[in-house]
Amino acid sequence: MVSLIDPLPQLRQWVDKVYHVHGKDATVAWDIVRKYGIRSGKQYVWHRTPGFGDTNWTDIISILRMAKYMGSIDIEGWHDPVYRDDLEMTGQVHGLNYLKQCRGGPFVPNPV
Repeated sequence: MVSLIDPLPQLRQWVDKVYHVHGKDATVAWDIVRKYGIRSGKQYVWHRTPGFGDTNWTDIISILRMAKYMGSIDIEGWHDPVYRDDLEMTGQVHGLNYLKQCRGGPFVPNPV
């Protein structure tokens, strides 16, 4: 997303080669891109913790599951411009809970 590339088509193309997933997100300020472009020197994108950015994590997790991905999603921290310093763990826990909801909520085993 930082490169203004939609991650979903990339994931669909390469999902069979995915062996590790970093849980990071980004927010793109499209109003800045539309007004100034990407070469103006104005910041138009920020790294974010999952749940605070623009990434559709429900679709990402669905694509991974359809490809039988069984690995983890490791939440990257210490880069969100809002949830940092004293708010770092608040952001991390929110990211964890958000990703759990995107996967469908708490695991419920099938009845035997």
